[in-house]
Amino acid sequence: MSTPSAPVLFSFPTKDGLRDALSSFVAKTSADAIAKHGSFAIAISGGNVPKPLGGLIKEPTVQWDKWHVYYVDERVVPLDHADSNHKLCLDTLWSKVPIPQGQIHPIDTNHLDNLQQLSISYAQGLKADSNLPSSGDIPSFDLILLRLGADGHTASLFPGRPALSTSADQLITFAEDAPREPSKRVTFTISVINNALRVAFVCTGAEKAEALKNVLDGPEKGLPASRVKPAYWFVDDSASAKAGYQRTPFDQL
Repeated sequence: MSTPSAPVLFSFPTKDGLRDALSSFVAKTSADAIAKHGSFAIAISGGNVPKPLGGLIKEPTVQWDKWHVYYVDERVVPLDHADSNHKLCLDTLWSKVPIPQGQIHPIDTNHLDNLQQLSISYAQGLKADSNLPSSGDIPSFDLILLRLGADGHTASLFPGRPALSTSADQLITFAEDAPREPSKRVTFTISVINNALRVAFVCTGAEKAEALKNVLDGPEKGLPASRVKPAYWFVDDSASAKAGYQRTPFDQL
């Protein structure tokens, strides 16, 4: 499976169809990475991304012991908090499959009161993980899964906020004033996202239709999600209703 040179849009009439296709895509990407270098490094965003991954429970070929998991962004809350990305993934998937818990890398909760130190700690974990391929000093994930917000944000990179303006070699940044609670977040930078071998967005709901149209049809609008390199898009038909971008049948992947 190649890295796309232009966005690839898959649109599904039902969330079940999206779930099954996304699970198949992740399983294949995982198998390709393991065959190539013996492991699979994936980073997952929050929001509407983790729930469709529950379809992977039924994928018998997934080699869970080869997975190494990070989170693209995280709300700065305890890991058992209802708003935690890690908890959502744990409840949806990790608790139901035989992935070694030591290969899942949540934020360091010792630094919840210090966003700068929390960001430094998470970046240090990325740099120290020998299972993460790298390009220069920036890790190169096999797959990064992102969400799209109705305002065009992705990860926890919001329009007009300082987190978008980072140096090219910075791995992790933070937001103190996210538009939704919890307002404190840590997040990958665009540099890390764009250094992944493959990126895929998961986007559902009519409230995302205008943002999806603007990202695919009008990247000059400068939304945070428009800064991400060409990606695979897994969306439902309500989210893609306004987009004029050409759809690709999933069976052509």
